[in-house]
Amino acid sequence: MLEGPWLRHRAEADELMDDLASGGEELREAHVHLRRLNKLFAASAPTLYGVNRLWRQAGCPEELSILDVGAGSGDVNRRLLDWSAKHGVRMRITLLDVTEEACEEAALYYRDEPRVEVRRDDVLKLPSGCADIVTGTQFLHHFQGERLHEVVGSMVRASRYGVVINDIHRHWLAWIAVWLAARLVSRNRYIRHDGPLSVAKGFRPSDWRSLEAAAGSGELLYRWRPLFRYAVMIRKDGGGYADGL
Repeated sequence: MLEGPWLRHRAEADELMDDLASGGEELREAHVHLRRLNKLFAASAPTLYGVNRLWRQAGCPEELSILDVGAGSGDVNRRLLDWSAKHGVRMRITLLDVTEEACEEAALYYRDEPRVEVRRDDVLKLPSGCADIVTGTQFLHHFQGERLHEVVGSMVRASRYGVVINDIHRHWLAWIAVWLAARLVSRNRYIRHDGPLSVAKGFRPSDWRSLEAAAGSGELLYRWRPLFRYAVMIRKDGGGYADGL
């Protein structure tokens, strides 16, 4: 009964963050407060899950470049940096976002981290093969229809090994949890409005299967991960995935 028709299909309403004409200090604050929600819901875990597996499929290279599109302040990449140090991988991360506020907050957040650079740009303008792995965390749900396919296609073309997508499972429990958490951790208008809406704009297995064409020759695999997330991996060489992935 709680499910209702409102979550059967992806919501099409725009989030406040999608309005590129607004922003300012309130948007910058939203990126700071979003880090609280990301920590609470372990948002970095599915991204690490996918990167680790694509790295292993690529033969565990000693160097790895990551391009995180729609990165916001890029906080989920802290775990990638820790992981790379643990495994002796020389990692370089580029954080890409279209808004000035996100780029400024990311640059401030990583001001003492030489392995991270921040770039303001459009995901649809990425050069081919510009990073080993292209990631998008809580980014794809901002797009619908043909635009969604275009974004995924651009991410695939920009990668050498493949793509990792980390996004939200559209479920009533997740919606309630985010609605409550947003009001507990922040009074920011963006957080309170966009948090629950992002769940309603989230994904289910049929949504991921519909993106297989956008993966081109790459092989798309999705896995449900704890706290209502999906880790989606697109491997470029189409060689399949190792057992247990």
